[in-house]
Amino acid sequence: MFTLPQGPAAVVPNFWNVERRLERPDAAQLPTTIRFLTTSDFPPFNYLASDGALLGFNVDLARAICAELAVTCTLQPVAFENLLDQLDQGEGDAILAGLASSPAMRQRVDFTERYLGTPARFAARKGLPPTAPTPESVADKKVAVVSGTAHEAYLRAFFNEAAIRTFPNAAAARDALRIGEVDLLFGDGIGLALWLNGTSSESCCGFVGGPFTENRYFGDGLAVAVKPGGDLLRQAIDYALQRIWEKGVFADLYLRWFPVGFY
Repeated sequence: MFTLPQGPAAVVPNFWNVERRLERPDAAQLPTTIRFLTTSDFPPFNYLASDGALLGFNVDLARAICAELAVTCTLQPVAFENLLDQLDQGEGDAILAGLASSPAMRQRVDFTERYLGTPARFAARKGLPPTAPTPESVADKKVAVVSGTAHEAYLRAFFNEAAIRTFPNAAAARDALRIGEVDLLFGDGIGLALWLNGTSSESCCGFVGGPFTENRYFGDGLAVAVKPGGDLLRQAIDYALQRIWEKGVFADLYLRWFPVGFY
């Protein structure tokens, strides 16, 4: 059985080693403008407001990077599938659009350090008695998961005594939890956080237990992409990201855009 904490404070992730002092980039070698490519159809990361303004966590993060480097920012939304081609063609200097730093992607672009992870989380219906999910505590529970995903593979490897119920997509798995067809749901923490904070969840559920971050299952996280060999820009963005964290700017942005944190 499980209890969901009542109104827990969101945990802000930190991917930067505060003891590692990155060298401030030489302003004379930086471009006067960094042209970020992004998307406009994935709120709250990137989306268009009713007045056509581009908003979102990634948008604010790009602007914070430019402010830290004292350069001008432009943000050009393009279709997600066209991001790499647009970068190759020189239509932008960097991609900040939730691009995962996967081995396949690293064959095409260079990445900064990650600015967000992609953890997995358990969610449960509210008002149930306490215990964090462990292989022992979920052994007699029905657990929803999307079929064919890394999350299913992880469950079968480490929670194989649970009654694993597979579903064709995230919406179906979430509905099963919402109506009480299953006891738990295991899936992508970012997607679950957005669902929990939205209306379609009907405030039914919440996270239980902590994040699962094994990168061989859940990836290396989201990072800014630059052209291969773009070391100066990549290093400058890494410097800016660490300074944004140290100053508390990253935490402010995370808490603003993710009121139900996914860590």
